[in-house]
Amino acid sequence: MLKWAIIFGLISLVAALFGFTGIAAGAAGIAKILFVLFAIAFVVVLALALMGAKSIAK
Repeated sequence: MLKWAIIFGLISLVAALFGFTGIAAGAAGIAKILFVLFAIAFVVVLALALMGAKSIAK
């Protein structure tokens, strides 16, 4: 997911450079949504891994 967020971020930068403001805004919006989803998924997986490690250590 982070890979796609970076790709859409780059698309928005290139589109903004060439003056396609509508496309740039759309791609930036998609990149923001994907980044937030990635961050949430990362926190959930990290929490599950930490809880699993504590149960194994006991």
